[in-house]
Amino acid sequence: MTSTSQAETAAPPHPLLPGDDGTGGVLSGPWRALTLGIVSVVLLLAFEATAVNTAMPTAAQQLDGIGLYAFAFSGYFTTTLLAMVVSGQWCDRRGPVAPLFSGIAVFAAGLVTAGTAVNMWMFVAGRAVQGLGGGLVIVALYVVVGRAFPERLRPSVFAAFSAAWVLPSILGPVISGAVTQHLGWRWVFLAVPVLVLLPLAVMGPALRRSERSQPPVRAGRYDWRRTRDAAMVAVGAALLQYAGQRLDVWAPLPAVAGLALMGPAVLRLLPRGTLRAARGLPTVMLLRGVAAGAFFASELFIPLMMQTQRGLSVTMAGLTLAPGGLSWAFGSWLQGRPGADRHRAALIRAGFVATAVAVGGAALVLFPAVPVWVTAVFWAVGGAGMGLAIASISVLMMKLSKPEETGGNSAALQLSDALGNVLLTGLAGVLFAALGGGAVGAAADGGELPAGAFAAVFLTMPVVALVGAVLSGRATAKAAA
Repeated sequence: MTSTSQAETAAPPHPLLPGDDGTGGVLSGPWRALTLGIVSVVLLLAFEATAVNTAMPTAAQQLDGIGLYAFAFSGYFTTTLLAMVVSGQWCDRRGPVAPLFSGIAVFAAGLVTAGTAVNMWMFVAGRAVQGLGGGLVIVALYVVVGRAFPERLRPSVFAAFSAAWVLPSILGPVISGAVTQHLGWRWVFLAVPVLVLLPLAVMGPALRRSERSQPPVRAGRYDWRRTRDAAMVAVGAALLQYAGQRLDVWAPLPAVAGLALMGPAVLRLLPRGTLRAARGLPTVMLLRGVAAGAFFASELFIPLMMQTQRGLSVTMAGLTLAPGGLSWAFGSWLQGRPGADRHRAALIRAGFVATAVAVGGAALVLFPAVPVWVTAVFWAVGGAGMGLAIASISVLMMKLSKPEETGGNSAALQLSDALGNVLLTGLAGVLFAALGGGAVGAAADGGELPAGAFAAVFLTMPVVALVGAVLSGRATAKAAA
């Protein structure tokens, strides 16, 4: 793992691809095919995420699994923890091609498992398999950006990643809602694997050409200790989630065991100083987990809140999230404008503040007099904030990483993302269940769940986001003396 002082060492110039004069954009001749290929992979992941968010309340109700609602999301992120570390080492030793395509195949297998589930636990298992595939894919994509694109183009590539969420954000809830209402929620999962063929066809040749033009990967020994630590984090996170679901006198036992497994392993996997927000790369890593956890732990409850508290249809409840996807792309585009590098810390801080405002404002619909469109407006604010923060954090990680350690640091960044999601989604699930949110009978009968269960989630996560805003000033390295 790269230390902050090492990462600040200037990286050697990025090799130019044939036909690149050093001034073209991401859609110019030598970059066009590769950009379209990797963006198509992000498009697949984005469509799956928006479709699943819309269909999940119906799936949980029909499988009598409202009590495990948050677990279906955090289970995905738990297995992602392990896959990300494996993918980072795999990429650093052999390049990103094999982990990328392997991850796509595993992701499709998880969709099939979830779509054929006969009970909620099988559904959660399918989501866990999806997490394995997603973890392999997302780290490999970051390594592709670090190896194939020069530093001047990376902000634009990350902006393209965010732009890839626009179409799924608009059409995903509509398509998923219509399929759920007329064909059943299972087809939301079973139809998505067909889309795997598009990234495979578009990306394969372009990625292999790019890899041939890059310096050879320095194949070192596989560090089984890191894989062991990742497994400890995944198992520890699962035990914490299990303890949160029990909420009885025995719950502290798996919770303590989970913390004992996770604590030492997390310290070894993340850069030294991450948990105490040491300046530079460690704080960058920490902020990624805080941002992702605060936003997504809130987002997953919005469709459920809209259906149970305000009586919206599956489609309309999902569309509440659509403005967030659109504005996320806009925020990411803003951070890629010329001159933005001088204001990275300020952009990240603004993103966290916008997220805090959005999460708190979204809960206003718990008051019957507040129109439902208010949540969509606030979620647009939150999406813009996340676009500013997440893309800026990714750019800083690349800037503070040596080329040969991009895979490991990309894995650590995604590990922090997944860990933030696991812990904060787990916390949200505990708060939700503890205040009556796991009332299966009420949800199954179409009745309201306790408003306090939702309020607990939407009042806690803004506080987390504001903590991120306070820490954002430590994301940039100190100026040299």
